[in-house]
Amino acid sequence: MLLPAKAEVARQLRRYRAWERAMLAAPADLTVRATFEDTGYTLCVLMGKRCAREAADAAERYLRSTPAAYLSELDERPRTASVSARRGPPGTRRWTFQREGRRPSGAA
Repeated sequence: MLLPAKAEVARQLRRYRAWERAMLAAPADLTVRATFEDTGYTLCVLMGKRCAREAADAAERYLRSTPAAYLSELDERPRTASVSARRGPPGTRRWTFQREGRRPSGAA
């Protein structure tokens, strides 16, 4: 697994925290909010996470540890359901219109 350079992770984490403080100080400022969201997205891409808070936490863990320790920590975390366990959408019942009203097909 490729890991980002620690210097870049530290730089992006500093930017994220600075814009987080700015956004909390001025939540109505749309420019500040947009820049904060952009820095969060950058951190997500860098750390391979879907949520900016998770990415910030992962960045802090990564900066505190060695790359080998960080990778072993990732391996120890419980994983979500595997792809093979996923199912398609639930079956839908077809509706037919009969004289007595609307009933699902096959219903008495």
